[in-house]
Amino acid sequence: MKPRVAVHKFASCDGCQLAFLNAGEDLLTISTLVELVHFAEAGPVDPDARVDIAFIEGSITTPHDIDRIQRIRKNCKYLVTIGACATAGGLQALRNYANAEQWVPEIYAQPEYIQSLDTSTPIRDHVDVDFELWGCPISTQQLLVVLRDMLSNIKPHIRQEKVCMECKRNQNICVMVTQGSPCMGPVTQAGCGAICPGVGRDCYACFGPSENANTTALANRFEGFGFLPQDIIRRFRFINNNATVYKAEAEKWSAKND
Repeated sequence: MKPRVAVHKFASCDGCQLAFLNAGEDLLTISTLVELVHFAEAGPVDPDARVDIAFIEGSITTPHDIDRIQRIRKNCKYLVTIGACATAGGLQALRNYANAEQWVPEIYAQPEYIQSLDTSTPIRDHVDVDFELWGCPISTQQLLVVLRDMLSNIKPHIRQEKVCMECKRNQNICVMVTQGSPCMGPVTQAGCGAICPGVGRDCYACFGPSENANTTALANRFEGFGFLPQDIIRRFRFINNNATVYKAEAEKWSAKND
């Protein structure tokens, strides 16, 4: 009997689900190894099905989300979060630094119909998570590695290295050294292929904090380039702003800015 797999969506842009669909021929191979019982983006819909592996995209942003993720957790053997939204609250976690009672009525004509939490939080804040796959969006290749390992009863492992290593392999010219750009590569996990530095732009930390990320040294370097505290805060409060080390560094500079 094939392992049963589900892919669920919460507050997100669907980009990480597309990592499955972008697998191309590999997706056909996956279909021979597992039974996709719920994946609305691809066709099958059975949100309450019992499965072996549940992949979760998106963050928790409504009371209904909390109830739904708890049901999913009960109905799966392993739960894997995919993408910045599911692992760190995503870009929408910027709401965590604002007053919801103020901004909701400023945006919606009838705020009484908006059932939204004041915060956007990662899945692990609400249920046990067996593995987290970072990225915005995630790497299709990394996703395939995780799925292969799980189907082989192996604890998934993604090589831990920084974006700077990808730059070196791709022979990219360092934008921080040559342009004085506030590149987040030294404190960001590899996985994207160093796309932004490859076209002369600084890294935005899409793949989240690297192992042993020295955020303090990097922030001090940004200051040495002449960036003001509010500029440094913006670098850490972006796609993965709610990631622990990024959040701590931003709060440190926010205190300096007060």
